[in-house]
Amino acid sequence: MAQSKDSAIPTEKDVGTPATRLRFWLDGGVIYNQSPMDVLKKLFEQHFHSAPSLVRPVQGDLGGSGRTIVRLRNDDCTAIGVLHDVREENIAFIEFSKHFRRHGLPVPEIYAEDLSQGAYIEEDFGDTTLFEYLSQRRAGAEIAPEVVTAYRKAVEALPRFQVEAGRDLNYKVCYPRASFDRQSIAWDLNYFKYYFLRLAGIPFNEQALEEDFSRLTKFLLSADRSYFLYRDFQSRNIMLRDGQPYFLDYQGGRKGALQYDIASILFDGKADLPPELRQQLLDHYLDSLSGFIGLDRAAFLHHYYAYVYVRMMQALGAYGFRGFYERKPHFLQSVPYALKNLRWLLHNVTLPVALPTLTDAFTSMVGSEKLRSMARVAEELTVMVSSFSFHRGPLPDDSGNGGGFVFDARSLPNPGREERFKTLSGKDAAVIEYLSQQEGVQQFLANAMALVEASVSNYQLRGFQHLMVSFGCTGGQHRSVYLAEQVAKRLGGRPGVRVVLQHREQEMWVR
Repeated sequence: MAQSKDSAIPTEKDVGTPATRLRFWLDGGVIYNQSPMDVLKKLFEQHFHSAPSLVRPVQGDLGGSGRTIVRLRNDDCTAIGVLHDVREENIAFIEFSKHFRRHGLPVPEIYAEDLSQGAYIEEDFGDTTLFEYLSQRRAGAEIAPEVVTAYRKAVEALPRFQVEAGRDLNYKVCYPRASFDRQSIAWDLNYFKYYFLRLAGIPFNEQALEEDFSRLTKFLLSADRSYFLYRDFQSRNIMLRDGQPYFLDYQGGRKGALQYDIASILFDGKADLPPELRQQLLDHYLDSLSGFIGLDRAAFLHHYYAYVYVRMMQALGAYGFRGFYERKPHFLQSVPYALKNLRWLLHNVTLPVALPTLTDAFTSMVGSEKLRSMARVAEELTVMVSSFSFHRGPLPDDSGNGGGFVFDARSLPNPGREERFKTLSGKDAAVIEYLSQQEGVQQFLANAMALVEASVSNYQLRGFQHLMVSFGCTGGQHRSVYLAEQVAKRLGGRPGVRVVLQHREQEMWVR
């Protein structure tokens, strides 16, 4: 469609890549020609033979992957839509998914794809990650038995990816490397050196550190590396549905050593698994692995903790890049948990290879005042989420902080005006369905969540312990209750956050 020279309507060129255009569309921008949303809707309709009636962003991606993820659904069908600008990575994910499904592994079915637009739609496994399941069912180091069962199922499935499906996988589609080789290791170690050690102010002798890196790399490469390395096998990439694990985000997979993936899930920072549970799960994994290969446990364990260290350094490099360099503070919330794991390793593990300079750097990290101050992130932040009627006003702030958000939902469509909803509330399925389909409500919720999540991240970093988030509407029955419920649900799985949900016109409970 032609535009005048002075038109404020952006062109496709103005807003960049497909993922950027979709974010622009979701943020309320003008739709032009064929929006990225149209591409995903078309793929959905081609596969299901009916158009989606609702499209909404999927919560959970905090900016680390570069992908834009939405859920598309109608009365009968649901799917996850993905937009990503890296064609090679999309190809790897799609080809791996098809391969793993041929081996009967629980990964998403790829329903339809348009690689020219960086778009595909896949099977929807719901919203419950293993990490969220863990977070909601633990009290400190006490973890509910059903969570342990879920972890056991996950690590039990890992050898099927590594050995069974890895035997005939096409490693030519791997991106960015076909194997976890010297170059891959160098990228991870330098990522850690420049984006974590440098930016965290940890002193080190660069030449001596490079010599340690060389010795560590040689030792890592002496392990058997003929298996599939999932690369990001951790609790946020495992979905739970009906108690069974389903697996995502293996697009960075390549050929490598068995030790890396089990180290990834057992030393997953924010999951903060107790050492005793880590050992139990490692034993269970090795028992499962022995059913696929002739396992020499001593040989496996000889290299295991070196792979724990290299995985931790890769993760710390990512935290530093996103947190220190890109100034996205929520990525730094994982640092105290990584330091806790590092402290345990320094006290309990002796590697078969001498790494004096790297060990000194680790010791300095554990003792760093700058990094220790981030431990306040792990302290509990209470977020009081409430609904209210403007006839009575918001709940008082009993914490004494006098801060927080009050959102006025009276501009949104009001279910209370329809007879069928008058006796219901924002917790009832019919009202939830109605409000979920209102684009204005979803935009309001997305904007509110962006503000709240930014404050939660900042409050945790600064050691604050209380935040209020209040939603008001005319009667405190439908819109405000729905919004409060949604925000409480989305914050509920966040580590270090205790959500107290109160409906002033109804009842109160604690999550």
